[in-house]
Amino acid sequence: MTADKQKPAVKTAPQTRKDEETIIRHISMTTILGNVILAALKLFAGIAGKSGAMISDAVHSLSDVFTTVIAFLGVRLSQKAADREHPYGHERFECVASLLLGAFLMAIGLGIGKTGLENIVAGRYAALSVPGAIALAAAIVSIISKEAMYWYTRHYAKILNSAAFMADAWHHRSDAFSSIGSLIGIAGAMLGFPIMDSVASVVICLFILKVSYDILKDAVVKMLDTSCGEEYEKALSEYIASQKDVVQVDMLHSRMFGNKTYVDLAIQVDGSLPLWEAHAIAERIHDSVEERFSDVKHITIHLNPAVQ
Repeated sequence: MTADKQKPAVKTAPQTRKDEETIIRHISMTTILGNVILAALKLFAGIAGKSGAMISDAVHSLSDVFTTVIAFLGVRLSQKAADREHPYGHERFECVASLLLGAFLMAIGLGIGKTGLENIVAGRYAALSVPGAIALAAAIVSIISKEAMYWYTRHYAKILNSAAFMADAWHHRSDAFSSIGSLIGIAGAMLGFPIMDSVASVVICLFILKVSYDILKDAVVKMLDTSCGEEYEKALSEYIASQKDVVQVDMLHSRMFGNKTYVDLAIQVDGSLPLWEAHAIAERIHDSVEERFSDVKHITIHLNPAVQ
């Protein structure tokens, strides 16, 4: 289970800032409302069904409200226009939001694992209460709901090319795994094996830690001006080489800047062309690349004279 890696983002349809803001607002409000309702359901089922695992799961769902707010703020701040203090824009706010989400998710995973290990080592089997059927039903509802939230958020995160919302999507999936652990534990306890709850908690902890690691790694990579990768640069280079008046591509470097990409390019054009015509070629390629590849925020083009 790994977080989605960056792929060449080819623009297939125009998308205005207003469209993006509408999507961001819609994702945030839908997931916040869904998590509040789900947390209330789990809390009621946990208390009524005497299930400590379900009560913990309810607290976990409430934490999702916090993480969605972080993702929302990160994406909104990343869309601020460039200013004097930040001439390259604010896209790295998304990385900061992803770092917070990853760290928060890791803390939750460690907490779940710690409680499970303590119960296993201490052998507190007799002290664990047997939950009721309502807790089992709530766990099933939670699994279905959180998996649906994962696919919903992931879909729009890809449209926005948003690392923060992608991290939030994986948080939803980690909640689904957490609820699977609750389901196994509750079912095991009802069948006379209360230790199953603690064993499942430890296994779910490992899944959550893996997701948090992927999210943190992705955020750090994007903050270190890391290359977008050989596959990405090859696709971009082939597109540029196919453009009219380009003799060949001499050099192409890319670097991630939050959810955007900066490109440095050197190409050969006919050396006998007047300056204004060579400049027009560079401008045409500049506009074409930024139009075709939606994640490219800016491309700097250096022209070399082709030897005839």
